[in-house]
Order: sequence, then structure tokens, then C-alpha cells
Amino acid sequence: MAMTKAEIAGTKLQLPPGSRIGIVAGSGSLPVEVAEGLVAHDHPPFILLMEGEADRQELRRYEHDSLALEQIGSLVATLKRHGVTHLVLAGEIKRRPRLIDMRPSLGLLAIVPSVVLALARGDDGLLKVLTRGLEKRGIKVVGAHEVVPELAASQGTLTAAGPNRSDWRDIEAGRTAAKAIGALDIGQAAIAVGGRVIALEGIEGTAGLIERARELRGHGRLAGGTRGVLVKCAKPGQELRADLPSIGPQTVDAAHAAGLAGIAIEAGRSLILEAPVTIARANALGLFIVGLPVEEPANGQ
Repeated sequence: MAMTKAEIAGTKLQLPPGSRIGIVAGSGSLPVEVAEGLVAHDHPPFILLMEGEADRQELRRYEHDSLALEQIGSLVATLKRHGVTHLVLAGEIKRRPRLIDMRPSLGLLAIVPSVVLALARGDDGLLKVLTRGLEKRGIKVVGAHEVVPELAASQGTLTAAGPNRSDWRDIEAGRTAAKAIGALDIGQAAIAVGGRVIALEGIEGTAGLIERARELRGHGRLAGGTRGVLVKCAKPGQELRADLPSIGPQTVDAAHAAGLAGIAIEAGRSLILEAPVTIARANALGLFIVGLPVEEPANGQ
């Protein structure tokens, strides 16, 4: 279900005059969707293609440059050369930079100690260090959902089918588990079947998580007629300007192959990639997709 124009106007980040948005583009469709959304909002972007990661040729239609992970020390200089004031980190970066291959530079020497420490804390620690480092150097990091808010999931049932009572038990169990592993910076997703959690997301990502559930069903470890739900949530305390949970058509196909009844994600803090295709695919397969209200911690943090 798309957001209304009024909702979009109310949630869209208001940019000061003279702002220019850049996109650090990894793999997948998200960089393309952010770029197209920015054009629709009258903010033609500058694209920084990460070598070996960005895999969508459509991105080359826009003003662009490329950068290897090992050239990260020149990131700020490259962005400033192209007049970038605000930056979106979009798409997957599958590998870590090889520190031994990094080219020495003053910018690099300033950030490497923080990056090395952050790598030990996990992906979210690295993202937080990266965003702080960029902002200290005058480039504000913004979330894809802040500049193109229609990419974010709306609240409520988004498909023709909706969860039944047993599905809601699975949603609650899955959400609790996803938040628990998120607090440890392990993953963002869990699968619950019959009111209990049967699989947690690890380093293999959501696709690997769903495949494990499919194998369990195939091996007879799950009752053949049992439903089940994939739940994805932002990690507690997560840097929301990068790496938001996302689903797309492939997620729907995989969930169906695993015998799941549907998918639950956090409204406003999760992205639906290729949304019209994703919703249509879920409807065709009889799966539900539901946007959950965000549960704020008791202390409000």
C-alpha cells in the first residue's frame, strides 16, 4: 500500500537550498529506486559506484564516478568535488576493504583507527563510525526513507490476504527473537512456525535464513500443513540511516517456497523494494505482508 501524498509531504526530509544528494551505490535495486525517487522529488543525484559492488547499469544514466573500497580515504574529497552535501548509503556491500591494499592518504589515516575498532563491533558499529566521520567533514548522512519516504513500508496489512490468529502468534514470537539477535548485532530477522521460533538470521542473510526453513520443512522437521511467518525488524539502537531491513520480490518467492504464510516488517523502518512487483507477487501467491507499528523502548530511547 503506497503512502499518500500528504503522508509523504509530512515525512520527507526538508533540504536547505543548494543541497545536493549523493548516493553511495552498492548492489541491488535500492540505489536505482532512491535515484529515481530523488529525480521525482526534483533532486537529481550524484552516484558514487562502488567498484565490484554496484551492479545496475541504470545508475550510469546519472552523473556518476566510481570508487574502490580500498580508496575509502578519498571518499569525502570525491563527494565534495561533485558538490554533495547529503549522502545516502544504498545497496549491499558484500566484502570488507582489504586494509593492506588501502592507498595512504591524510583522510584515510584519520579514519582507519576508528574503522578497525568498529569492525570488531559488527556491521552497525561500522556504519555509525562511518556516518559520524562523514558528518564531521561536512557531509550529512540521510536515510533512503528520509529523502524518498514512499520506499518505506506503511502500517497495516499491505496485501489482499492478512494474518490469522495463529499467524499473529508467530509474528509476536518472531519479532521478539529478531529484536534479541538485533541487540547483539547478529541479524534482523527470524522465522516462527506454530508459535515458536525455528530459525534466526545469521551472516548468510535473509535468503539463507529462509532457505534453512525450507530445508527443515523438506526434511519433515516441520509439519507439512503448518504455516509460519518471516519477521524483519530494525536492530535496537540501529543506525537507521543505513542498512534498514528490506524485502523484495525474491523474498516473497523464497518465503512461498519455504511454505510460509507471510512476512511482517516494521512500518516506517523497513523498505519494500520494487514495491508494486513485490505486493503483486505476494497477492498472486496468497501470502500476506504486514507493516507493524514500531514498539518504542520503555525508556523512550
